[in-house]
Amino acid sequence: MCGITGIFHFKNQCKINFSALEQMTNILSHRGPDDDGYYIKDGIGLGQRRLSIIDLEGGKQPVHNEDRSIWVVYNGEIFNYIELRAELEEKGHRFYTRSDTEVIVHGYEEYGLNFLEKFIGQFAIALWDEKKKQLILARDRV
Repeated sequence: MCGITGIFHFKNQCKINFSALEQMTNILSHRGPDDDGYYIKDGIGLGQRRLSIIDLEGGKQPVHNEDRSIWVVYNGEIFNYIELRAELEEKGHRFYTRSDTEVIVHGYEEYGLNFLEKFIGQFAIALWDEKKKQLILARDRV
């Protein structure tokens, strides 16, 4: 199990208090003792504690797309990520990890907000689209 945190300001020019984000994320260290990771830009801060299960070496979060315009932190597992990865690679997406997390950013790029319909699994997702200045929060259908 992992844990995700975040701070979002509707006025994008606001600076994120990294110390507050780090404290929030560290409180979840019991959920993800293996690693932590952060993404911070004006108006948005995402944090993640990781329990390494898939792609132990390269699955560090946050994960981004090719041009670093889409970022994600997530908790859970996408059970059909291998099939989705193959489908997305056929459409031209390039992956830099072997983790199920990266399927999320490329799925969003390819299918827009319908990307969630492709996933079979259990998950909580915080995805930041830098170009649109859009934060997407989602969880599985349970």
